[in-house]
Amino acid sequence: MDLATLAGITVAFGCLLVASLMEGGGLGGFVNLPAFLIVFGGTTGATMLSQPLGTLKSAVAALRKVVFSQLPEPTGAVTTLVRLARKARVDGVLSLESELDGIEDQFLRRGITLVVDGNDPEVVRSILEGEIESMQQRHKARAGVFAAMGGFAPTLGVLGTVMGLIHMLAQLSEPGKMGGAIAAAFVATMYGVGSANLVFLPIATKLGERSKEEAALREMMMEGVLGLQAGDNPLTLEERLKAFLSPQEREAQLSQEEVESGGEQQEAA
Repeated sequence: MDLATLAGITVAFGCLLVASLMEGGGLGGFVNLPAFLIVFGGTTGATMLSQPLGTLKSAVAALRKVVFSQLPEPTGAVTTLVRLARKARVDGVLSLESELDGIEDQFLRRGITLVVDGNDPEVVRSILEGEIESMQQRHKARAGVFAAMGGFAPTLGVLGTVMGLIHMLAQLSEPGKMGGAIAAAFVATMYGVGSANLVFLPIATKLGERSKEEAALREMMMEGVLGLQAGDNPLTLEERLKAFLSPQEREAQLSQEEVESGGEQQEAA
């Protein structure tokens, strides 16, 4: 579960709620069914009109990733690749076939499979690069759905406000009702601007950042697979892969290695 997403939702909507209560307003004033239908129904319809059906389905499925999905730890991928490189250096790349079932990441498993099957390094690189590019295109399309919703929602909010003001002007003969009618009309603008800046655009941004992180991880895995296939020294390969890690991840990797080294020494003793 992504704690940053949950914390962001809590802080954003919590602050709005507290601010409203501090100003002496009640939540009832923000409930307006016609405005809700105009903004969210209109945004949904406009998005469906602008996007292919397959992309819409993929975007809905991607919502789960915003909160619950976590990428594999890069340090774990480095450890796995170095271990496989050691095995391949001693027993040959064909010995890695027995390791395939234990590799959970599908991209890494595919890369090792291509190596075990005896494909040329250029072929392996071409296939893996193609998968990374295809993944980035899919992710870009998913994020684009929510970016589009973030663009439609404020405009439809203004449209809802204009419609509300038109109805209000039709009641000029009853001045006592104008105040409430004006307030209700601007609820649509609040729905549109609020949903765009607190929901749709943040989701699009997060999906974009997740895509960058995953692409960087896949590129590191690809370099590891190619180095393994070339028979690189495992220590050299490890240092090359660490270049993809942040300083914090490198420290975590070093700590993990120290723990594993200590455990091996205890077993030897």
